[in-house]
Amino acid sequence: MIIARIVGTVVSSQKDERLMGKKLLIVRPVNLDGTDTSGYVVAVDTVGAGFHERVLVVAGSSARLATGMKDTPVDAAIVGVIDTVDISPESS
Repeated sequence: MIIARIVGTVVSSQKDERLMGKKLLIVRPVNLDGTDTSGYVVAVDTVGAGFHERVLVVAGSSARLATGMKDTPVDAAIVGVIDTVDISPESS
């Protein structure tokens, strides 16, 4: 899983019929402190996420295991909206 932030949407009028009705969002992976990393990913939204929210994204075969994605040609799916991230300090 990766932590990402939603930065945009993708509209596609011509697409595989198994993607009909699916919301495609552009996400940008972020570091634990919330700063952007490089690159963007298009992910199918399975949880009703909104613009600028931090989300959990799964990729590869895991994306096809998300609710409603069985036999759908996806490589990334949003499977959760993040409320908080807590990091424990490393022990010495």
